[in-house]
Amino acid sequence: MTGQVYHIFNRSIADFTIFNNDDEFLRMQQVMQYYQIENELRFSDFIGLEKVQAEGFNNFFNFIAKDKERLVQILAYCLMPTHFHLILKQLTDQGISCYLRDVQNSYSHYFNTKHKRKGPLWESKFKNVLVENNEQLLHLTGYTHLNPVTAFLVKKPEDWVWSSYNEYLSEDDMVGALCKFDDILEIKPKVYRKFVNDQISYQRELAKIKKLIID
Repeated sequence: MTGQVYHIFNRSIADFTIFNNDDEFLRMQQVMQYYQIENELRFSDFIGLEKVQAEGFNNFFNFIAKDKERLVQILAYCLMPTHFHLILKQLTDQGISCYLRDVQNSYSHYFNTKHKRKGPLWESKFKNVLVENNEQLLHLTGYTHLNPVTAFLVKKPEDWVWSSYNEYLSEDDMVGALCKFDDILEIKPKVYRKFVNDQISYQRELAKIKKLIID
């Protein structure tokens, strides 16, 4: 429903590793950013434009996007080797479905071409859970940002660059930031850091129990 916030989740087929290196993580980040707005060009064509090459992806995308309506607002995200978490606010009718269709199709085409692979990449269309209030949303951002810590990929969430956690800790606008959350959540970086770190042990225990949250 337009105006509502959802936790979106999807994983690869058979837990296949779909983000193998920095280039693949970055590709997914850029695809996620690009398809927030309706575009006439496919992402693969967009990044080949001379202006993108000259000015850089972030600069040129921000230039063309400033006057366009967005399908979704990205509140938080985390990319993991076999799956992703997104927290999205739907801004237009069917915005999330259109957005995820384009993001997943674009990345699948890129990945299959790069790895000379055929067939579907994702386990399902995607899963979604309605976020009913800001308290639930705040805890969900912490859960999302702690995924790589829970999986023992890093010791601290700020060490995982493929999530929005460092955007939440930044006092200033970050270059290439995907998220906008200040109109919904009042985040004080020092308080938020403590809030997330205090959940680490609990979340690791919760992961052992499994299936109590969407993952």
